[in-house]
Amino acid sequence: MRPYTWHLTRDLHGFLGHARDFLHSRPVLHTLPLTVTETLRTQGADAYGPDAPVFGWLERGGEVRAAFFRTPPRRLTLTPLDLADVDALAVLLAGAEHPLPGVSADHDTAVAFADAWRRSTGAMPVVRERHRLYRLGESSPPQPPPPGRGRVAQVRDRELLVRWYRAFGAEIGRADGQDAGAWADVRIAARRVMLWEGPDGTPVSMAGASPMVAGQIKVAPVYTPAHLRGRGYAGAVTVEAGRAALAAGATDVVLFADLTNPTSNGLYRRIGYRRVTDFTMYDFTAAPAPAPDPESA
Repeated sequence: MRPYTWHLTRDLHGFLGHARDFLHSRPVLHTLPLTVTETLRTQGADAYGPDAPVFGWLERGGEVRAAFFRTPPRRLTLTPLDLADVDALAVLLAGAEHPLPGVSADHDTAVAFADAWRRSTGAMPVVRERHRLYRLGESSPPQPPPPGRGRVAQVRDRELLVRWYRAFGAEIGRADGQDAGAWADVRIAARRVMLWEGPDGTPVSMAGASPMVAGQIKVAPVYTPAHLRGRGYAGAVTVEAGRAALAAGATDVVLFADLTNPTSNGLYRRIGYRRVTDFTMYDFTAAPAPAPDPESA
């Protein structure tokens, strides 16, 4: 028997009061909960949608050992979790009637939780996405560099950022619930979008960045319109975003890449990013309805 206590709350500040030191202890691996909770803290609970988020942490021996969050309608996001504790969390959430559309976590945790959720609820897990988390090592700009230069996005770029943010979401088949205009306004004000512009001053690619928390900054999204790809713009603007993060005082610069996209993974490795670990996202389909009893027909 493993003595532990799971705590659930909708109080962000209460969650951070307990889990902050744990999340800060491994800022690269915990980039998602750090980034999301910082956005909620600074922009309000509706930053990711109208429904109240839920948070949780696992405490054992007076120390926090794991944490999770969920911003409905998105998936549950877990920090790495000992496999012996996965079943207990699935049973707890199922019993508390927390409907889950899916889970996102490091690969081993995601696989174990998806299986535990199936056993607890009958829902069938289906792999939706697999991403690789990278951390910037020694930056290596693309050679030869594409023509043009990097610059910080400004107010005059707002309409472009809105259009590109929507196009990025549509292209990956995932809307994150944030209003594109609000997304652009926050990042323009905080100088957290880099653009690469061609020699004539026309922007051709962008790379956003998260706020810095626990010394880490996450680069996202990186987007180049389809007709401008293959020219080195994405690599160049990602390098510029990394430089800006380091200049701002970041000790860790991270990003995620879709494992089904060898082009982006190869690009990030070439410009100096190194693998940390892989993440898997599952969708949970509804449990199949029981077959009708022919004797009751």
